[in-house]
Amino acid sequence: MPASERVPAVGDGLNGDIAAELLAHGELTVRGRLRDASNAVLYCAVEHDGVRAHCVYKPVAGERPLWDFPDGTLAQREVAAYLVSEATGWGLVPPTVLRDGPYGEGMVQLWIETPEEGGEGLLALVEGEEPGEGWKAVGFAEVGEGRTALLVHADDARLRRLAVLDAVINNADRKGGHLLPAADGQLYAIDHGVTFNTENKLRTLLWGWAGEPLTDEIAEVLGKLSAELADGGLGARLAELITPAELDALRNRVAGLLASGRHPEPSGEWPAIPWPPI
Repeated sequence: MPASERVPAVGDGLNGDIAAELLAHGELTVRGRLRDASNAVLYCAVEHDGVRAHCVYKPVAGERPLWDFPDGTLAQREVAAYLVSEATGWGLVPPTVLRDGPYGEGMVQLWIETPEEGGEGLLALVEGEEPGEGWKAVGFAEVGEGRTALLVHADDARLRRLAVLDAVINNADRKGGHLLPAADGQLYAIDHGVTFNTENKLRTLLWGWAGEPLTDEIAEVLGKLSAELADGGLGARLAELITPAELDALRNRVAGLLASGRHPEPSGEWPAIPWPPI
């Protein structure tokens, strides 16, 4: 985006509370559509009380039906993922709200600007059978002409937190293209429509810590999250977005992580890595 068109974003003058207010009450102007998305994803400008930004608007009416998720619920799940992310204090999901828009109710999420190199440095394909220092192995992937390479991700504290968040919300589709490292060093993750299922659906590229002990910091955050889900306002807010059974399953996943003290491992009952992975 040309410098003359840049607008404030989280990290350079637009904090989370202001962003949420802007997204919830601002006037949306559709500027275009992201053609690569499977559902309707509209790129918009939003303005309120002299504050402007860009955002993504996903109307419920543009959602394609899925066999394993109730129709018309993906937008609510995106907002629920944001609320859980905020409760952890990790800020991994951009500000996200549920509101009416030009094409009806939908999810509206702050647009995150990323450097041109995007997610480079977070994922890689390497020769050999070992990931190398600073990397965690995911698995082998075919790269053409009968050749395979080892898919790896960075041994990065931000990714490790995201791996835990995905386990908590039961993310069925964590792809490389969903990782948005911002210029200020903050890592954001997007596309959380297929989450919070009552069945184990975890599919991710971030298996590098599978079976390893949780860090003390992560365990502390999960303990606080468990309390918020039990006695705080988070459970009540989520109850407006997901079903009672899904909320119970969320509580059980957090409790399970705390009881095991370890990162989850693939269940073997569901493809562990999404396809395509990027």
